[in-house]
Amino acid sequence: MPTALVTGASRGLGAVFATRLARDGHDLVLVARDRMGLERVSASARQCGVAVEVVVADLSDERGLAAVQRRLADRSRPVDLLVNNAGVEGEGQFAVADMWDLQAEIDTNVTAVMRLTRAALPGMIERGRGGVVNVASFAGYLAGPGNAYAATKAWVLTFTDTVSASLAGTGVGMIALCAGRMRTGKHPVPEGASAMWLEPEAVVDECLADLARGRTLSVPGWRYRAVVDLLELPRRTLRTLAKLAGRGRQQQPPAEAATVRLRAAA
Repeated sequence: MPTALVTGASRGLGAVFATRLARDGHDLVLVARDRMGLERVSASARQCGVAVEVVVADLSDERGLAAVQRRLADRSRPVDLLVNNAGVEGEGQFAVADMWDLQAEIDTNVTAVMRLTRAALPGMIERGRGGVVNVASFAGYLAGPGNAYAATKAWVLTFTDTVSASLAGTGVGMIALCAGRMRTGKHPVPEGASAMWLEPEAVVDECLADLARGRTLSVPGWRYRAVVDLLELPRRTLRTLAKLAGRGRQQQPPAEAATVRLRAAA
């Protein structure tokens, strides 16, 4: 069976990813700080007949992060799908936020995503198959005032865009999930705003379908997608120009070589 590793799997969107992947027949490696939450999710997943490994780790702690890195790099127990879902969202504006809370945001939302992806990709590329889901946020496009969390999610979007471009032809896919507000129970749903709140099961279904299609960005919900399509237009233009410039550079060396040969013949 294929194996998926899901971070932040003890509740919310991570638990939904775990449940869906177990139904699809994936063995699971579930990572989170909350052992009781992990055990609850793993018990549910095992009812689907899959093997579940529980790793209790705080990704903002060096020892916890290193342990998950080692698991991903273990070629004898390959991981076929990495879901970088764990995230920390601090409260308050940047100038008055606690410094250690801000550091935990960076360690979990940025450093852990980068290091876990780096640990997973070499084995996936070697095997010619695999996938990485990086859970970003709609806040990565339209941040609230003074919000460091939004800045980390903007990094996740750019990181995914950059690394996925290097995976063409490897059989490995990478996608950023740009989700808006979801009914995970983490935040109360205000009256009159329910249309903007998404069901997490539908978010996961759409994300995995987009990954299977080879897309690098998944934006569930037509309202969010309409805004992101508009905001993504300049980036798509820049990507196209970069590809054209790349082709031009690739064609340049032979022309230069021909010039050298002509000069030598003269």
